[in-house]
Amino acid sequence: MTSKPEVNEGTIKSDLTRRLALQALFISVLAIAVGYAAAFRRAGTPIWAAWLLAIGIPVALGAIMILGAARGRGGIGRLKLPFLFVVATLAIGFGAALALPATEGPLSKLWLGLPARAAIVIYGVGLLPIIVLPIAYAVTFESQTLSAEDVERVRAVAAERAGRHSGERSDDIDVESDR
Repeated sequence: MTSKPEVNEGTIKSDLTRRLALQALFISVLAIAVGYAAAFRRAGTPIWAAWLLAIGIPVALGAIMILGAARGRGGIGRLKLPFLFVVATLAIGFGAALALPATEGPLSKLWLGLPARAAIVIYGVGLLPIIVLPIAYAVTFESQTLSAEDVERVRAVAAERAGRHSGERSDDIDVESDR
């Protein structure tokens, strides 16, 4: 007799978070692939191809961060805002770099020593997320990592599955030997 896994609101929310992140990842990877494939057109690369990359890359990175951080009980919890900030910063930064006119020359105004579009990519896309994400992970570390109870629950499920697949009972497996 097999028992059904216990389903609670936290599990459903976590599953919804993962499902939406996987869907976003799939769509964004598809957008990135189409953007790259468009570069091989004989007529030249269309302008929309760069925009697919400018949107697809931040969404893909955000989806991967969500998949890595999603835990039962509450999805990604307090990491929602930092993740949203990172995705928005990347999308706005790439979009701004694409939207600015390509009129830079030797006499162009420099932003912290770089032409405007390069400064947006280096400082906005590269530097801001590097500052925000480590702080967000440090602040949420205790609530987002596995507790001792979570580790024991994972070990118990693993022992039960191993026993079911090898024909043994789950209480015959020594869970302590993995430590």
